[in-house]
Amino acid sequence: MTTTPLTLRLDALDDLPDEVKRPSYQPELLVQGIVHIGVGGFHRAHQAFYTDALMNQGKALDWAICGAGLRAEDRKARDDLAGQDYFFTLFELGDTDDTEVRVVGSIRDMLLAEDSPEALIERLASPNIRIVSLTITEGGYCIDDSTGEFMAHLPLIQHDLTHPDTPRTVFGFLCAALQRRRAVGIRPFTVMSCDNLPHNGEVARKALLAFARLAGDNYGAVLAQWIEQQVAFPNAMVDRITPMTSAAHRQQLLERHGIDDAWPVVCEPFVQWVLEDNFCDGRPAWEDVGVQFTEDVTPYEEMKIKLLNGSHLALTYLGFLRGYRFVHDTMNNPLFVQYIRDYMNLDVTPQLAPVPGIDLTDYKNTLIERFSNQAIADQLERVCSDGSSKFPKFTVPTINTLIRDGGDLNRAALVVAAWALYLRGVDEKGQRYAIPDPRAEFCQGLVAEDDGLAKRLLGVVEIFGQQLPASPEFVAAFEAQLHQLRTYGVEGALRALVTL
Repeated sequence: MTTTPLTLRLDALDDLPDEVKRPSYQPELLVQGIVHIGVGGFHRAHQAFYTDALMNQGKALDWAICGAGLRAEDRKARDDLAGQDYFFTLFELGDTDDTEVRVVGSIRDMLLAEDSPEALIERLASPNIRIVSLTITEGGYCIDDSTGEFMAHLPLIQHDLTHPDTPRTVFGFLCAALQRRRAVGIRPFTVMSCDNLPHNGEVARKALLAFARLAGDNYGAVLAQWIEQQVAFPNAMVDRITPMTSAAHRQQLLERHGIDDAWPVVCEPFVQWVLEDNFCDGRPAWEDVGVQFTEDVTPYEEMKIKLLNGSHLALTYLGFLRGYRFVHDTMNNPLFVQYIRDYMNLDVTPQLAPVPGIDLTDYKNTLIERFSNQAIADQLERVCSDGSSKFPKFTVPTINTLIRDGGDLNRAALVVAAWALYLRGVDEKGQRYAIPDPRAEFCQGLVAEDDGLAKRLLGVVEIFGQQLPASPEFVAAFEAQLHQLRTYGVEGALRALVTL
């Protein structure tokens, strides 16, 4: 370890400790070929990581990434990266603690829409940019889960429809840039969603086409048709647990490796990316660094979303109510481990089609190991966030199938009951906490009174759809599990369910 803390920058890469891996390429010579909207921990631990690995093989040197931030909160991220010549440390933590420490250089710039919408549109319209990738969260696609329709009434969407030259949303920027490319005969870029959504490419396509059709007066009706015919939207399954970077993580990196990184990214050793090979203007050879290309990502995304993301939700609200604050804390409790095993084995697995190349028993055992990883200290708060958008994607489809097939509803009903009590904002130890959800106030209003709670909460069609509230069996299971939680607490409710 160095004796003096080392701040990341181009001219300091050679001073990094020997155990820290660094770019073998010359970052200053890279050409940008990707714009990524929504730079956060996951993108840096996943797409930027894979691209950096490929560059370290001497490939994809014209596929460097330009980040784009559309929110005011993105300014600090940009400033932190810019202050380090856009380098960051990937701090991989597993059971053997520091599994890998690597400086990543595949991101070479980051633009803020707040500073200049025109500069971002111009970059997106550049012929060098052949892929625009997205991590804008499950709710960022503005699709109403209850109807499947694009939510054109949202204020930011309305702003972009009336101010096409100064957009604020991803759809406004993409349409403005695609219109410029079409007008001068430049091929379109591929829109590559990397969000945890079933058929994420199809969702991105649906949302962008809906916006383009509404913006016909601004761009001409031909733009939507051009997008429909020319733009590729590959579906993808993405996976790597990436907790929020904490001050403790930064201090750990400094003490162990002498690196003073303003915004390192912490992640688990496991990483997976299954991607449909559907690109309209080329792509990096990501298969050379472990990305699996397929004609149909559906079985992989069903497996991941229902098993990993669904189990994460099943753990998170119960764990938070119990007073835990990290995912590994829940896994130190045998009741939680058995509950998750039962949920995966009895409720989810029978719903899954065979997944090529995957042994589901091994996959589920790996999930237990990953959730138990104490080194990364994955925060329950992170997994709890934005529950009103996560439930329709990760849990409701499983419940709908259980209802249809006449399955046991109690384990899945406990997930929803735990969320209902979590929304009260106080755990079993009396600790109060904020609800990290854009619809927190609305959701908390649904559970403020005990009388009629089930009808109010389950009746929110955009979260739970129409099948759950119409099922007397599910409503009864929900009310029974809510009673169990209120009367016996989290551990009492779990004891009544698990097969110990």
